[in-house]
Amino acid sequence: MNFEQALAKVLAHEGGFVDHPRDPGGATNYGITQAVARQHGYQGDMRDLPRATAARIYEMSYWIPIRADDLPDALRLPVFDAAVNSGVRRAVQWLQELVGTQQDGLIGPITLAAVRNQNPHRLAARYAGRRLMFLTQLPTWDAFGRGWARRVAGNLLDERG
Repeated sequence: MNFEQALAKVLAHEGGFVDHPRDPGGATNYGITQAVARQHGYQGDMRDLPRATAARIYEMSYWIPIRADDLPDALRLPVFDAAVNSGVRRAVQWLQELVGTQQDGLIGPITLAAVRNQNPHRLAARYAGRRLMFLTQLPTWDAFGRGWARRVAGNLLDERG
């Protein structure tokens, strides 16, 4: 799965403009918070955020930091989606926890080697389980949990595809 394919899957979950009162990220468009958009130089109304700007932010802030192009195909979407949903550091730490490397939140050669020594499909399934364990403990699970569970399940179905 390449970046554009993974982005299409993430955007299908993230949707368009949302300003849910229980979402700690506040106003978002394409899943990009206003704070993140501002960090990347976007100064307009979040309702008008161009898809191309969102795509550039996703690539620079999530895809590249998780080194998605260096991960086995089966892990690209799950780790990318988790990075978008829960932060790059946490998403990488979950992967490092599962492969038994130092949980520093940075993917380097040691983490990549450990990942390559695993069955990627089994690792993707374990990753989904680890992610769900975290999500169920969030105080906003009652508001967003059903959507998060569908999101993680959808990633597993795509991975098995």
